[in-house]
Amino acid sequence: MTNGLGGFACGTVAGANTRRYHGFLMASLNPPVERTLLVAKIESSVQYLGAETDLSANEFAGGAISGQGLVHLESFAVQDGIPVWRYAVADALLEQRIFMAPEANTSYLRLELLRASAPVRMTLKPLITYREYHSHERGAKTFQLEADADLCRVQAFAGARPYRLSISQGRFSAAPAWYWNFWHRQEAERGLDALEDLLTPGTFAADLSPGQPVYLVATAETAAPPPGDEVLAALKAASRTLIAPLPRTAPAWIRALAQASDQFIVRRGAAAAASSTSAVPGAAAAAPSVAATSPLAFSIIAGYPWFTDWGRDTMISLPGLATALKRYDLASGILRTYAGFVDRGMLPNCFPDGGEAPQYNTADATLWMFHAIDDYLQAARDADLARELFPVLMSIIHAHAEGTRYGIQVDPADGLLRAGEPGTQLTWMDAKHGDQVFTPRMGKPVEINALWLNALDVAVRLASAKRNVSEKRFCESLLTRASSSFSRFWNEERACLYDVIDVNGESTHDASLRPNQIFAVSLPYCALTPERMRAVVDCCGRELLTSHGLRSLSPKEPGYIGRYAGDPWQRDAAYHMGTVWSWLLGPFARAHYRVHGDARLAQSFLGPIAQHLNSACLGSVSEIFDGDAPHSARGCFAQAWSVAEILRSWIYLERKISTI
Repeated sequence: MTNGLGGFACGTVAGANTRRYHGFLMASLNPPVERTLLVAKIESSVQYLGAETDLSANEFAGGAISGQGLVHLESFAVQDGIPVWRYAVADALLEQRIFMAPEANTSYLRLELLRASAPVRMTLKPLITYREYHSHERGAKTFQLEADADLCRVQAFAGARPYRLSISQGRFSAAPAWYWNFWHRQEAERGLDALEDLLTPGTFAADLSPGQPVYLVATAETAAPPPGDEVLAALKAASRTLIAPLPRTAPAWIRALAQASDQFIVRRGAAAAASSTSAVPGAAAAAPSVAATSPLAFSIIAGYPWFTDWGRDTMISLPGLATALKRYDLASGILRTYAGFVDRGMLPNCFPDGGEAPQYNTADATLWMFHAIDDYLQAARDADLARELFPVLMSIIHAHAEGTRYGIQVDPADGLLRAGEPGTQLTWMDAKHGDQVFTPRMGKPVEINALWLNALDVAVRLASAKRNVSEKRFCESLLTRASSSFSRFWNEERACLYDVIDVNGESTHDASLRPNQIFAVSLPYCALTPERMRAVVDCCGRELLTSHGLRSLSPKEPGYIGRYAGDPWQRDAAYHMGTVWSWLLGPFARAHYRVHGDARLAQSFLGPIAQHLNSACLGSVSEIFDGDAPHSARGCFAQAWSVAEILRSWIYLERKISTI
């Protein structure tokens, strides 16, 4: 569950925290960054028919399991995007839901007694901390605790954000105690430290009656949290709104993706959105800071639990998370926000966790922006946005033509875009550990140039619509030259495209069989002949396609790694060396339809994701999978562009099917 600020609540169906990122209240103290775990979990037990039954579960160092609550779990479901547990204790049935208030660092645990033949009392024990979400805390700390009849106030140390826990009906009893050596097995598997110590400030107790739900609330906000029933009703209504634009034929798993789409949308503060943009010599006009004109600054979280908002991921995800669902105000708000960050013709690659200045080490984020804008304008016909962003887009074209950071520049020899300097990783294949770049791809990467052609085509059409003859001619000249030279990527021997040409500025080409070539067919503008387009799609289908995405490297290539596992170095080394990326299913399906013309067949490549929605982060799509069978889910358990590209492509192909 997310709150639209970068904060979240997540855990396991069984109730045991298995990751450092699991928690009941993971607050974002400087939205959408500075995520801080405040409440790790809520332990619960029920007193019924003279016996006390523990409904919690924990794993400790050495393998000890304390609490067997999972054996009482009768069912689990995700309803309207909200997790619902039902516990059976003798003849009593108890329902639990967990959710967050929109745009507030506030989490709710809702308990409702569905049936019982005798009185039922619940005891709820919060386990609290105060730590940065990538770390663990060990050892006893001195927390300042204040208790009232129905609430507990917590301040971890002087200057820390205060937070409080309260219950809608019932009482709080102070009884501070530390619990030691919680074991997070997923962290151990990732080669990281896995132990944590947590404090309970005491317990909440409430008597339950059928039809009268009780809410335990944890909040880091100063204002009183809204009533739980009002928040729950609003979340259900929002869920119905998200699925309303879908075709009537949309199956349950597509509706689940539409509901999941909103988890990645976050607010950025107005101060963070303000950005000065450098004028680029040769541009028609300096790009204005349009973000300041937007009343709300929006962004997209790249993935949970550990990513923040990234320029590349935002622009790739925006068509699926916003435009395809007809959330046009949201799409235009995000585009305006990011246009305000353009500097020297580049979008930021990422916004660091600590709120530092954004980093601009990306060659493709800015080019994906053209695609996102074009997709939005095709759907929304927003003349105002086109007029506002045209100077920004033209400043980007001029900056790339003349040269900007990290060696990104049009090569005057062939009109193609080159990028890269030693020690940098500018494409989406950006794995780096320490000083080691695993896939530097310096030179002229194939997808960077496919995006460059597409950006120029968008610029030509926008300049034509604005009757800006000089800019239109400038972009047309760049497009004509680059389109003609794009044939240099053709690898006659393998009947596909080179991954990188002119590697490291030399005349050698990288023939590694990777999925980046699929964008030369999936993007609207394509410089390939129909025969070569089909050869590219068929090659990717033959060498790279799995049921969960495309491998980042063919298994037949030297250096292929079929399993994403081990310590951080080992995982980074495997990240783009065979690991399957689910977001690539979308471009592959659209490209397949483009060359084969069978929308239903193309849509079938997306179908296996329906089963995945019930196997990892329930209701969402994982970032990556092992290259080798059984293709276990890895990486972020909920990834924006994975959800976005699969959702968007299914909708696109379903509309093609309906017109047959």
